[in-house]
Amino acid sequence: MDVSNETYYITNLNNAVMYLNKYILIIFYVLGNIGNLLSIWIFMKKSWRKNVCVLYFKVSLLISTCYLNSTILGAISNFGFQVYLQNSNVIICKIHYYFSILLSVLSPTILLLASIDRLLISSQNVDTRLYSSKRLAYFSISIGITFWSLFFIHILVQIDIHQISPMEFVCSYVSPKWYYDFVTYSLGVINVIICLLMIILCLFAFKNVQRIRAAPLGKHAEIRSMTKKDFQVLRCLFVQDVIYIFFSMVVIIYYVYAAITADKRRTALGLAVINFADKFVTFLFNISYSTYFFVFLTVSRAFRMELKRLIRKNLTLIHDEENRQNIPHISEHAEDVVHTIEIPK
Repeated sequence: MDVSNETYYITNLNNAVMYLNKYILIIFYVLGNIGNLLSIWIFMKKSWRKNVCVLYFKVSLLISTCYLNSTILGAISNFGFQVYLQNSNVIICKIHYYFSILLSVLSPTILLLASIDRLLISSQNVDTRLYSSKRLAYFSISIGITFWSLFFIHILVQIDIHQISPMEFVCSYVSPKWYYDFVTYSLGVINVIICLLMIILCLFAFKNVQRIRAAPLGKHAEIRSMTKKDFQVLRCLFVQDVIYIFFSMVVIIYYVYAAITADKRRTALGLAVINFADKFVTFLFNISYSTYFFVFLTVSRAFRMELKRLIRKNLTLIHDEENRQNIPHISEHAEDVVHTIEIPK
């Protein structure tokens, strides 16, 4: 391949990275924020608050919103507009790396805890179902957040701004390459373990559900432990787990390949292809944080009905408010008309 063709392909690959983050990712960013806020709004209603799994969903939505407005917003700024805010301030640099890694692990952890809760609530054993409680949920969520916050605290120490030229600064790892490898491999192992546990828990939960549905009609009252809403929440959780597992495994497979071929000598075009692949799998992983609302909307009929009811209610309130604002004007006009009428003598 001649130099002109190679330059052409390199330029197109670099532009593709920019367009993905500047135009497409920003759409997912906006839709994700709106969808998360709508979902939290609906789950705050009394009819949903009693469901323990919904508590896990609300925490996941909050974590997802934080990820959207930190990591994904940073990706849009960095790769879409070439504005590297983390390179300008040490505090922003450290917080950016720390929360990007922390939130990427917290989100699947909460989904994993929700999967454990669904396994408990779908059990035919009454004593096992009792473990599905808000008290256990609050305790588990607190332990998970505390553990991962402390586990990754070393990142705040090992990240700093480096001067690579008289006018250029880069936010990156302080330590040698081994520390970067440690963080990368540890994240890979953590995500593989979480994915495997999600698969196992989902399989056992659906096995329990099949037993409930396959029970004789006369025994449904004895063993049935799940409402229709519970079944819908379980399906939502299953779909969200599948989405996370798929995108997570794509990232893991890519990084395994990148690690195996790290010592391979590459041309400028080869480096551009690797850079594009790295940014593309990161883009895919990022958009998984924008899917919650669409999963709830597609899978759960109760969620759709609640959303329609709330929209109708608010439209009615707006209409009534407009009518109330118009009433005084009509009254004043009517009063003026009355004053102009002459009473016959």
